[in-house]
Amino acid sequence: MLRRDHDEPLTTPLALSIGAWLLGVITLASPLLSIRLLGRYRDSTPLSGARFFLEDGAAPLALLLVATVMMAPLLRLTLRIAVLSGLLMFRSPQRMAPRMVALLRWHDRLGAWCMPEIFLVGGIVAYVRLTTMADVQIGPAAYGLFAFVVTTLVADALFEPQSIWHALNAAEDPAPFLAGSPPQSCPYCRRSAFLPPGAPCPRCGTPLRSRKPDSVARSWALVTAAAIAYVPANLLPVMTLIRLGHAESHTIMGGVAAFAENGFWPLAVIVFVTSVLFPLLKLAGLTAMLLHVSRPSGDRAWIYTRLYSLIEALGRWSMIDVFIVAVLIGLLRFDAAASVVAGPGGVFFGAVVVLTMLAARAFDPRLLWDAGTGPAAVPSCGRR
Repeated sequence: MLRRDHDEPLTTPLALSIGAWLLGVITLASPLLSIRLLGRYRDSTPLSGARFFLEDGAAPLALLLVATVMMAPLLRLTLRIAVLSGLLMFRSPQRMAPRMVALLRWHDRLGAWCMPEIFLVGGIVAYVRLTTMADVQIGPAAYGLFAFVVTTLVADALFEPQSIWHALNAAEDPAPFLAGSPPQSCPYCRRSAFLPPGAPCPRCGTPLRSRKPDSVARSWALVTAAAIAYVPANLLPVMTLIRLGHAESHTIMGGVAAFAENGFWPLAVIVFVTSVLFPLLKLAGLTAMLLHVSRPSGDRAWIYTRLYSLIEALGRWSMIDVFIVAVLIGLLRFDAAASVVAGPGGVFFGAVVVLTMLAARAFDPRLLWDAGTGPAAVPSCGRR
């Protein structure tokens, strides 16, 4: 899908984005869950887990929680509101184009790091797990988070960046052409131009490259680092459950087994697929694509392209296990009576998720089709 036009490309996404922004601000300051255990009461907000991550020595997880659940979604909505309102308020938005171009580029970059919907699913899984231990009540932030996720998803579906680029450059010249230059496509505004590599995009100023520089080397480095971190992520405990002074450590597979033993098979399947299967799929898929690029063959380029799209779409969902721990430690904190403490495995697992996401973004899927047009894919005519 290259472009999708809507009847109201500016006003409807703007109204939904403002509504989602307000819902997000209100939700983050409201109670998410409350628990009553052994005569004691406690409640938590969506970001309470960040403070306890810091106390447990898991600062990277605290930063990851705040960035993906609060900072990235709200900042992305703010950038979108600024661009859409600017287009509606100013009579000549082309004069504001240089400033709006920077906002749109950051809006595009932040998209992969917005994960409130994954946090919502993680909160549901944590809630089901807590109900087996104590009396747990759902707070207003849970309903607000659901409304925020739905509104944001609808706003994203109705926001078409190409319509915004067209509005900013309604009278732009045809695609520039320089004889002998290869075709270039801007990675942000999708503007086509026949210019030498490194030349600025005539629409947004981004340096044009026919392919991402050092894509294979950077992807290999990130995939290798993720594979190394995957081992301790599965061997070390992601959390320790303390009940009446007795500590019980849980790895990722231990959490899956605990859900299965208590009869929560659907939740066990969700955690297993997102926290065990997806990381393996990403590592194996990225490795297979990198090997395919190094060995030119045009037979399976479209299969690897579909696999790349799947990895990009589902890779974020591996964060669900980190969010489950975040909800648990933010609520179940009653000292030696009953507490959840973050373990070192969670830090390594968060590193696996981030590294594989960066590896997917560093990889250039166009190289798959370049491999398909290599010497091995071209029939020989018998002459040199």
